[in-house]
Amino acid sequence: MELQLSFKVSDKIYIKDPEQSTTGRLIVKHGIDMIYKLGFESFTFKKLAMDIHITEATVYRYFENKHRLLLYILNWYWSYLEFMMMYKIQGISDPRVKLEAIIDMLTNELPEMAGKIEFNRNYLYHIVIVESSKAFLIKDVLEINQQQVFKPYKDLCQTMAEVINEIDPQYPYAHSLSSTLVETAHSQQYFVENLPRLTDVDMVTTPAYTKSFLWNLVTKVLLI
Repeated sequence: MELQLSFKVSDKIYIKDPEQSTTGRLIVKHGIDMIYKLGFESFTFKKLAMDIHITEATVYRYFENKHRLLLYILNWYWSYLEFMMMYKIQGISDPRVKLEAIIDMLTNELPEMAGKIEFNRNYLYHIVIVESSKAFLIKDVLEINQQQVFKPYKDLCQTMAEVINEIDPQYPYAHSLSSTLVETAHSQQYFVENLPRLTDVDMVTTPAYTKSFLWNLVTKVLLI
């Protein structure tokens, strides 16, 4: 099954909507490729412009800076992931099964059923793991937050919190647990690949280890 979807990213993030032109879509697509290959710190608009044979000024017509481009990429990802979660858990009556499905999605790249997307799913997921904290661990986070640019991430955590409250309506930390699961999914996968002594991984694949750890965590916390 293929799903043809697009998501409206906050217009506070960009200057000119990249979805509305071929050049804009190229900037996002190749931006993902270059951030994956170079890392966010080494990535520049000058390098991006050279890669797709446009002027650096053209890139700046779409995004104020590279942080805004990163926000755009992540907003798109969070919106897509929340949709896929809702799609996957619809019709499931047991909230424990819902939560297990959600954890499975948190620890894997976007599934094939995501349909035709212009972005490299593997690169996109790698960026989420390695670079996503840089979207909000910044000095002007409060100002940016007032522009509602973190709404897709908050909506994702809200969806997860509702499932947690289905399991235990009295649990007082559903939103904190939701955001912890998301961030831990990222940090543990990063540690397994780069700093394994910060984990207890033992001859299993990164997604399998992280999923097992998160499920163990929620079963202890929610007494499933």
